[in-house]
Amino acid sequence: MPGARNGFVLVRGAREHNLKDVSLDIPRNELVVFTGVSGSGKSSLAFGTLYAEAQRRYLESVSPYARRLFHQMQVPDVDVVEGLPPAVALQQQRGSPTTRSSVGSVTTLSNLLRMLYSRAGDYPSGQRLLYAESFSPNTPEGACPNCHGIGRVHQVDERSLVPDDTLTIRDRAVAAWPTAWQGQNLRDILVTLGYDVDRPWRDLPKKDRNWILFTEEQPTVPVYAGYTPAETRKALKRKEEPSYMGTFTGARKYILQTYAATQSAMMKRRVARFLSSDDCPVCKGKRLKPGALTVKFAGLDIAEMSRLPLKKLDALVKPHISGAEHDAAHPEKALVVQRIVEDLAGRIEVLLDLGLGYLTLERSTPTLSPGELQRLRLATQIRSNLFGVVYVLDEPSAGLHPADTEALLRALDRLKTSGNSLFVVEHELDVVRKAGWIVDVGPAAGEQGGEILYSGPLAGLANVDVSQTRRFLFDETAEPQRDVREPTGWLKLRGVTRNNLEGLDADFPLGVLTCVTGVSGSGKSSLVSQFLVEAVAERLGQRREADPDEGELEEKVRTLGGEIVEGCDRIKRLVVVDQKPIGRTPRSNLATYTGLLDHVRKLFAATKQARARRYDAGRFSFNVAKGRCETCEGEGYVCVELLFLPSVYTPCPTCKGARYNAKTLEIKIRDQSIADVLAMTVDAAFAFFADDDALSRSLGVLREVGLGYIRLGQSATELSGGEAQRVKLATELQRAQRGGTLYVLDEPTTGLHPSDVRKLTRQLQGLIDSGNTVILVEHDMSVAANSDWIVDVGPGAGDEGGRIVASGPPKQVATSGSPTAKYLAKAF
Repeated sequence: MPGARNGFVLVRGAREHNLKDVSLDIPRNELVVFTGVSGSGKSSLAFGTLYAEAQRRYLESVSPYARRLFHQMQVPDVDVVEGLPPAVALQQQRGSPTTRSSVGSVTTLSNLLRMLYSRAGDYPSGQRLLYAESFSPNTPEGACPNCHGIGRVHQVDERSLVPDDTLTIRDRAVAAWPTAWQGQNLRDILVTLGYDVDRPWRDLPKKDRNWILFTEEQPTVPVYAGYTPAETRKALKRKEEPSYMGTFTGARKYILQTYAATQSAMMKRRVARFLSSDDCPVCKGKRLKPGALTVKFAGLDIAEMSRLPLKKLDALVKPHISGAEHDAAHPEKALVVQRIVEDLAGRIEVLLDLGLGYLTLERSTPTLSPGELQRLRLATQIRSNLFGVVYVLDEPSAGLHPADTEALLRALDRLKTSGNSLFVVEHELDVVRKAGWIVDVGPAAGEQGGEILYSGPLAGLANVDVSQTRRFLFDETAEPQRDVREPTGWLKLRGVTRNNLEGLDADFPLGVLTCVTGVSGSGKSSLVSQFLVEAVAERLGQRREADPDEGELEEKVRTLGGEIVEGCDRIKRLVVVDQKPIGRTPRSNLATYTGLLDHVRKLFAATKQARARRYDAGRFSFNVAKGRCETCEGEGYVCVELLFLPSVYTPCPTCKGARYNAKTLEIKIRDQSIADVLAMTVDAAFAFFADDDALSRSLGVLREVGLGYIRLGQSATELSGGEAQRVKLATELQRAQRGGTLYVLDEPTTGLHPSDVRKLTRQLQGLIDSGNTVILVEHDMSVAANSDWIVDVGPGAGDEGGRIVASGPPKQVATSGSPTAKYLAKAF
């Protein structure tokens, strides 16, 4: 193919997901941006086709054994791809669920730092040289033996295990034990062992209380279920046949074992309530053995060095590039210092250019936003100096302030100048305008998308009338300015001290839409998503539960100060709409989360045919044995394991992917089975159930927040963070609005095309009109310009931020001179 030799990647017959047999030519050595509404097929082309094909070709060149070490994508459904260079994917993803993964490990800076301390650190007199592994908390050589390199120790005490000591054991004084049969079993065992379960806990001897709570012993004894203590004693004397033999487990042992071993998120949350986590008393939270902590560089041990913001770390190490302080006595040490510090400083410089100077090396990846994590990985690629590679990026501007987007564009330009190609899936118009080539996919989402509307230089898109992207790039599409609402009251925060906030005072208006803006790392989320949410929840008595998958017992950020002094009495309810998944398994989906499926199942159960067969609503659940396909147990697919190749998931041979058994599928509403309904998009279901008021309302709200393209049965695990957030918002919007609710959303426009952002904004305005308050943490200037009030946090990131630099109506903030002001002014 001549095009492939002339600097283009040729794609012919791409059918991945919703792509409709598309063919196009894409230039290499260029910034190519894939645009289109959410769900149009952009990612199916960039990642599902181009990157997947590049990965497939690379893996064919490595040994079959090595292939097993890779996470392999499915082979793309495409006829031909020519001229495709090796590819590197930088996708949006949450940080690793382990706190052992950090900024330092993602960027490899920690490796350099360990080498520096090992070879060029200042050792105490007489101490032998330590290898680099001794400075890592993730190795047996380096990890503190007491906390195993975590820096924290989990503890339980009597007060947490027995919150009310006036209760008896029979009345569940030991609250940490299970509430169901297992708890009764433990109490019955104590009766057999001779403990008084009917005396108030506080009146029991200290020795008995300590044994019940903290013993490591696990005696197995006869249990006489339903017997009184006196009857139990007689039965033991007579050596009567017991109900069963029971094994005792102390409360502390039960809590620690359950927390470590349970697969249930609910159980993990429950037992976590009885655990406290504190700095390890041996290493003082520094995670390393004492020997490693005695080695210093520039007067700091490696743990102290890892806690410095990158900007300060850069200033600290740069003077050592010459290695001059070691020249006279140790010339070889000077050379080591120079080499390592040069590399260290070079890598830090790239991170500073990307606006990440506020991060520390020890910051764990679960606490990073997807945008921060992607920029860290991008910095590693820039430093690698690869040539002739295609970088495929997934919305790299997500979570970025417009000022940080400028830094991102400079970094992308560096990669392109180095002789690489950039294929970027993106909604941010500032990034789109910088593209040398546009691939616009659409015209709509899901089944109405999957076509290439335009492929060429940016200017040519102006002539494509059907393109949604064109409207925002070239047309005047600004919505008419509405009058700014007046607050109905104020929520006043005083003395907030948390992360980089120090004694901050902040006022949030009630009854209006407020946008909290500021550069990445300025303190917006610390103020709103953390302190404000926790403080309001506490005042309302709403418990905010941590996600057990995010290491909630590792080092927590604690609020050191702050209170709500006014306005909480005006808030009746708090709703936090975040981007956490709506379900952890493929069995959870849009229909189950929103409650739509319950209503649909009742409709099927009410059909004449279902009533004749005495099918109830449970019959139409793929989680229930009577209704599901038994071959795949309601999964809809079976997994075929291939030793050296990716496992292949194929539709179940019995139900053909329908998830239900044949008898259940015989029940139909207007020729559509329950499986057919779950396969419908929200838009299709809206038309199908137009006569059902309840379903029309629910499906209508989902369409209005831009989710019309999602299938009702689409697995929760396939939804992006932004999609999950909009599902939660739609679920909330379906409820009758009573007013007095505070809604808090953190970057709800993530992953949204400007046309979908407009839909979302209208829904948020509707919440205000119903008498509620909405507070957004947001970078999208069109949303900020359309709000009633702005709180701008900054001026910089990390210790250069944490202050409110401007506050007021949008047009007032646009003239304030804050870092956000010049970008906000462009939105009017």
